[in-house]
Amino acid sequence: MSQKERILAGSLELFFRAGIKSVTMDDIAKHLAVSKKTIYQFFTDKNELVIALVKQRMAEDEQQMLEIMQKYDNVIEQLLEMMKCSEEIAARANPILMYDLQKYHPEGWELVQQFKSNVVLQTLENLLKQGKEQGYIRPEIDVKVIARMRMNQVEMGFNTAIFPPHEFSPWAVQQQFLEHFNYGICTLEGYKLLEKYKNVNKQD
Repeated sequence: MSQKERILAGSLELFFRAGIKSVTMDDIAKHLAVSKKTIYQFFTDKNELVIALVKQRMAEDEQQMLEIMQKYDNVIEQLLEMMKCSEEIAARANPILMYDLQKYHPEGWELVQQFKSNVVLQTLENLLKQGKEQGYIRPEIDVKVIARMRMNQVEMGFNTAIFPPHEFSPWAVQQQFLEHFNYGICTLEGYKLLEKYKNVNKQD
C-alpha cells in the first residue's frame, strides 16, 4: 500500500468512526503516525482529501455492483448480495458522516448525487427490468418510480433527525428498509426465491 493509499484508508476509518467535521488533519497524522507535512504532500487540505475519498469509494462501489451483476444469475440473488454490501457499510458508518459531507463538503456531496443518478439509479432500474423479465418482480411496478423511492429510502435511513443515533442503529434501519423493499417488489415466485436464499444464508 502506497503512502497516499494509507492516508486515504486511515482517514476513512476515522471518518466512519466520528464523522468528518470532528476529525482534524492532526488527528489523521496522529492516527497514521506520520507528520502533517507528509499528508500535505498529497492533499492541499482536508476538503481535497474528502473529495479523493468520495471518488475512491464511488469507484469501488461501481466495481462491486458490476461484479454482483456478473456473478449472480437472477435479480433476487443480486438484491440480497447488494443488501449484504450495504449492511457492511452501514454497520461501520457514523450517521453524522453523510450530514457532514453535505454541509461542509458540498463538492464531495455533489459527486455523490451525480453517482447516485448516473450509476446507482441506472443499475437499480436495470435490475428491476431484468427481474420483471425473469418473473420475480411484479410486472405492474414502474421501475423509474420504485428505483428513486429506494434511493431516497436509503438516504432517509441516515437522517439523524428522523432516526436519532442514540435510539436507532443505522444498520438495523437499513436492514428493515431493504427487507420491506424486497418483499414489496416480488411476485409470488420472487417471494419463494427470497425466502429460499434467506434460509440458506441463515444456515451459512
